Amino acid sequence: MDKCAIVTGGSRGIGRAIVDRLLADGYEVVTCGRGARPDDLPEAVAWVTADVSKTGDAAALIKAANDAFGRVILLVNNAGVQVEKTVAESDDDDWDLVMNVNCKGVFNMCRVALLDMAEHGGNIINIGSISGMVADPSMALYNASKAWVHGLTRSIAVDHGPKVRCNAIRPGWIMTEMAEDGFALANDPEKAMADALARHPVGRFGQPSDIASMVSWLASDDAVYVSGECFTVDGGMTAASPLNPGLF
Repeated sequence: MDKCAIVTGGSRGIGRAIVDRLLADGYEVVTCGRGARPDDLPEAVAWVTADVSKTGDAAALIKAANDAFGRVILLVNNAGVQVEKTVAESDDDDWDLVMNVNCKGVFNMCRVALLDMAEHGGNIINIGSISGMVADPSMALYNASKAWVHGLTRSIAVDHGPKVRCNAIRPGWIMTEMAEDGFALANDPEKAMADALARHPVGRFGQPSDIASMVSWLASDDAVYVSGECFTVDGGMTAASPLNPGLF
């Protein structure tokens, strides 16, 4: 059976690492973004310029995958944006941006994928965040949107099993442009990074490949009994007490 996977937001960062890992795992991969195809994207990957917050674009992405590789058996919802503001600072445009991409975009893609997977089955993996469990300062809308993704994940698993499995991954500090933007909010970004690093029992920040490895496992037959779960992949950071171990 052909293995066709869609990864949203696969041009860079975590999404790109997932695309590369799924290619290595033998999948035919379709990915998308709102801009032009990246020059360094492997030729084997099909690119669709799309905005997943638009219902029509989500449907077109599924059709493109069907036309190129056949039925979709794996969907990875990775596309996401953030706005660095508190609730009081946020306006309607901030709400529309974050919720349209992080929530409606995931909903749109899940809905069309579930229709495609209704007969042959499939697997959906949503990229959430530890920010949906513990709030990052001045990231109110982003925090709320990721909590929503976690809730939707459980509902899909319950409503659409056993044909479809659905799980979420909650990354911690993965060193991407988005993480760097988050640290840049601090009064002293260098000190903030050092403090955050000291809170990681594994002794390092995460890399996009760490999340791609988790996707690979959840997509594999080794995880066939796993559904409706949200897996934290943060180097142990949220397992620790608020005390900074570097001070003792």
